[in-house]
Amino acid sequence: MLQTAGREGSRASAKAAPHDRYLEAFRWMLLTRVLEEKLTSLYRGGMITGGVYVGRGQEAVSAACGMFLKKGDVFGPLIRDQAGRSAFGEPILDVARTYLGSVLGPMRGRDGNIHRGRPRQGQLAMISHLGSLIPVVTGSLLAKRMKGEKGFVGLTTIGEGGMQTGATHEGMNIAAVERVPLVLVATNNHYAYSTPNDREFACADLVDRAAGYGYEGRSLDGTDLGECLDVIGGAVARARSGGPPQLVVATILRLAGHGEHDDASYVSAEDRAADFARDSLQRAEEVIKDEGIADADTIAQWRAEASSQVNEAINTAQEEAGPDADAEDWLAISSRHLVDRIS
Repeated sequence: MLQTAGREGSRASAKAAPHDRYLEAFRWMLLTRVLEEKLTSLYRGGMITGGVYVGRGQEAVSAACGMFLKKGDVFGPLIRDQAGRSAFGEPILDVARTYLGSVLGPMRGRDGNIHRGRPRQGQLAMISHLGSLIPVVTGSLLAKRMKGEKGFVGLTTIGEGGMQTGATHEGMNIAAVERVPLVLVATNNHYAYSTPNDREFACADLVDRAAGYGYEGRSLDGTDLGECLDVIGGAVARARSGGPPQLVVATILRLAGHGEHDDASYVSAEDRAADFARDSLQRAEEVIKDEGIADADTIAQWRAEASSQVNEAINTAQEEAGPDADAEDWLAISSRHLVDRIS
């Protein structure tokens, strides 16, 4: 398994990694990069209908979001959170089946990309109306509390553009008023699609909003894997132990367009040259090699293993049928007795 291999690599290393789960996180990042490179290739080859949205540059933040959650927690991932999805337990086959329209996927061929989820396992389906997952996760946490459950955490993500929506404000406010164990990780990738920061908000740093909502707030460099693990892991631990809701603001640059249909030509040369534009995967790989934690051959082997996993999932999904429009039960309500009651 990926997680075990990462830990074994850490034990065999010449030096200690910057965080005890650094190699594990790096391998989730690497798997995500390989997967999304494959999805991009399929999209450009006309084999994926709809859109492909990748998290290139955001993998360190995303991996840290999924890695510290446990069974019984609630995760509300967004558009660029494949690393977090995988770390939380989403099979690569679920991804392949969704993008390729297999009826065996979690969305049964009804959605072609990112709106997949398995709510019974704690992973909510993404809502494209950004900010909406914050009140949904908050409501899920309130429901768990009412059922008498203990020790759970909810984590959801948002971009800096989505931080400006009404649903974000409402969700953040009720989470603080009810003091639910919510961790909100906001990634400032400097462009809300093509709108730059100075046209999105006027405060110096989005983390400044934490105190106003009654949250604990921390900022981090989203290109630094060690810092992502320390800060996000700490936020999850504080929420789990009874602290107030947590706001973490990560700074990066989105290293791709909004989707693969977008060439990101609006990104300024100044932003592309900034420190926050560093590639988090490349930076983590350099740390691993420079510190003697693992060598280039070992990393190449990990990439080959990731490619094998991705290719196996894609090949499986390509052989599976899509939904039969005449035979498929298109009702969205999962409990049949509720359907019968409505009719």
